[in-house]
Amino acid sequence: SVDLLAPEGYGEIIGGSERMSDPDKLLEAIHKHELPPEHYQWYIELRQFGSVPHSGFGLGLERTVAWICGLGHIRETIPFPRMLKRMYP
Repeated sequence: SVDLLAPEGYGEIIGGSERMSDPDKLLEAIHKHELPPEHYQWYIELRQFGSVPHSGFGLGLERTVAWICGLGHIRETIPFPRMLKRMYP
């Protein structure tokens, strides 16, 4: 896995990882974490019948904007923030 950290305390702005493509290693991890294998059978079968190694990433847009703009708090980047008594923008 990989994380891109912004300086000055803004934290992680991008996180990425490679999926487990080996079904044996996947089963080993499921047992290690004491998870029920039958709940993941469909996912294990995907790996058994022709998966290729693949990966992905996610960008924290609000954190990135806060870092680029030098904002003090992430809530300043959200166009329509959710608040306790505010139901609509």
